Amino acid sequence: MINKENMLSDDEKVTQQTENLHLRREIGLVSAVSLIAGTMIGSGIFMSPQWVLYYVGSPGASLLIWAACGLLAILGALSYAELGTVIKESGGEYIYILRNIGSLPAFLLAFTSVMVVRPASIAGISLSFAEYVVASFYQDCPMPQVVVKCTAAACILVLAIINCLNVRLATSIMNIFTTAKILVLLVIIAGGMVLLAKGNTQVLQNSFENTVTGFGPIGVAFYQGLWSYDGWNNLNSVTEELKNPEVNLPRAVMIAIPLVTCIYLLANISYFAAMTPRELLSTDAVAISWGIKVLGTWTWIITLGVALSTFGSANGTFFSGGRVCYVAAREGHLPDILSMAHVNRLTPSPALIFTTFISLIMIIPSDFSSIVNLFSFTAWLFYGITISGLVYIKIKKPDIPRPYKVPIIIPIIVLIASVYLVLAPIIFSPQLEYLYVAIFILSGTILYIPVVRYKWSPKAFRSITLHLQLLLEVAPTDKNQ
Repeated sequence: MINKENMLSDDEKVTQQTENLHLRREIGLVSAVSLIAGTMIGSGIFMSPQWVLYYVGSPGASLLIWAACGLLAILGALSYAELGTVIKESGGEYIYILRNIGSLPAFLLAFTSVMVVRPASIAGISLSFAEYVVASFYQDCPMPQVVVKCTAAACILVLAIINCLNVRLATSIMNIFTTAKILVLLVIIAGGMVLLAKGNTQVLQNSFENTVTGFGPIGVAFYQGLWSYDGWNNLNSVTEELKNPEVNLPRAVMIAIPLVTCIYLLANISYFAAMTPRELLSTDAVAISWGIKVLGTWTWIITLGVALSTFGSANGTFFSGGRVCYVAAREGHLPDILSMAHVNRLTPSPALIFTTFISLIMIIPSDFSSIVNLFSFTAWLFYGITISGLVYIKIKKPDIPRPYKVPIIIPIIVLIASVYLVLAPIIFSPQLEYLYVAIFILSGTILYIPVVRYKWSPKAFRSITLHLQLLLEVAPTDKNQ
């Protein structure tokens, strides 16, 4: 008998081995909760409280903003949970806009997300990690920016190696770091409760005095608060790797986001119990200032906790961000090489390497504040477009099978909030920066028409793709059914 396998050419054997290559479903409920909570709890709760207070003017209004941000994150995540159980594909906003709105808006999102939004988020969190790590070595003098940026770059490179090596390793690190950062925040909360029990209740007295009202200031305060909640939508970027997504996606959302919201509110109350509003506004590192006043020589616990927190958050953002790039390439909106996975490790290593490269570039010119503003503006623009797609299919396609559904009022509220958050900074503080962002997004059309619409691809690209496949040991993948 002739063995048919021996008659196959080498190319046919490779094709046969890789035709069913896809990313494994390795994310269970615990890892799903860790991905959401671990990404959300990053640098924001340790750096943003003074900025929320700065824009609204009073502790009471500040706490209301933090609670409202948590509520908005919950409503947004519940809306995304319905989308994720109807469209069971990875890619988050990108894949939902592609399926519900159209190819061009989805391409513009992928172009903006891959080139700006995700790398800016990773760079911003990594810079925060670097600032806290380097500060411990330069206690009595200013930190050299070169050292801070080199440390941030090292953080990104370590994350790239971890995520390229193994999905289970990346999720295990998420679980460990999420537990560690929650423990540190519990220390801050416990310290605040002790201070309140001893009579430091000035935070509760005249808590709304000097409150600033107005369309613009509240919108900017929301931006600063929502930076700390960023990550509420990350699980939708990895739906194809989630075990039993119909159940675990909404369940993880309902566990993680209310938990984070409660922790944030209690942490802010603790900050106000230890520091006056003036003291809080005068510091660039709220958590460290709190530690010096409450823990004394044990402040290093907070410094370590912040470093762990920001590293874990960067890991979660990196993990999900690489998947958006991978899915967009798989749909033909980015170069083919980015849609491939390692043949043995089953990780989307080309997409992760590309994300690493762009993130490293973002570190060079940017500071934390500018990254927050740019990221928030572009992110909520596309969140609103995504939610409008959900409203559309709920009205026009009510008979689509939905394992999980939310009342239509919920996505409508999120859509209104998205419009407000996009318009508020433009009206309150118009800057050329926002015009540049709009021009950058629309400039993606110049690439879309030849590359996607007419499928233009120089022969040199095919040769480069083949060489990169051999170098990186990657192959095309199928969707995970």
